[in-house]
Amino acid sequence: MKRKTNKQKWLMGQTWNDLLFAHYPVPAEELRPLIPDCLTLDTFEGQAWVSVVPFEMSHIYFRGLSLFTYKRRFAELNVRTYVTFNGEAGIYFFSLDANSPLAVKLANFSYALPYLHADMSVVHAENRIHFKSRRTDTRAPFGDFDGVYGADGDSFKTVKGSLEYWLTERYVLFVLKGRKILKGAIYHDQWTLQPAYAEFNINRVAESAGILLPDQPELLHFAKQLKVQVWPPEQVGIFDRE
Repeated sequence: MKRKTNKQKWLMGQTWNDLLFAHYPVPAEELRPLIPDCLTLDTFEGQAWVSVVPFEMSHIYFRGLSLFTYKRRFAELNVRTYVTFNGEAGIYFFSLDANSPLAVKLANFSYALPYLHADMSVVHAENRIHFKSRRTDTRAPFGDFDGVYGADGDSFKTVKGSLEYWLTERYVLFVLKGRKILKGAIYHDQWTLQPAYAEFNINRVAESAGILLPDQPELLHFAKQLKVQVWPPEQVGIFDRE
């Protein structure tokens, strides 16, 4: 399944591991003020969504340099919603916490993504993953997370037109860098998902962005592994703030 991207060649390869999608319905009127006016809040049958996504990243390399792959895992936790720009569906990130100082620095510089420093631990025990994150970055408010999750059912591919497909099969992100509207494109095969189990002891990372989530997620999905190619950021517009 190929996805159209910009004309530039992909820049970086990554592997995403043991990923949880915790999807929450949130009123559109509450989310709209929290995203830039140049982006359109996307909804599914009139409902807006926010997702909390913990996972581990590994096997990072640059195009043509696969022999120098950084295989060690580091943890990441992001909070995202769903937007469009000029009719193209994508993702808008409220925060991306990580325990890799280099990843935070590179993403802040290249994409102006809201990557933040955090102390994180990921413990694997049988079929469960205990993921803990404590934000240490002084550029943003608190954002702690402590949860246990894992796969809880057979794997499946989503069907186009379904909510699950709408939430996961997105191949661009949008971000503001000053007045520049940037698009970051990625390519990967369609997600292989499983139903998931999750218990959250602490889940305040969305709250740090001003988002009040329901007590329990509406949908939970687990993905074991996904290989991704990342394109460099591309300017697609200018945001006139006046």
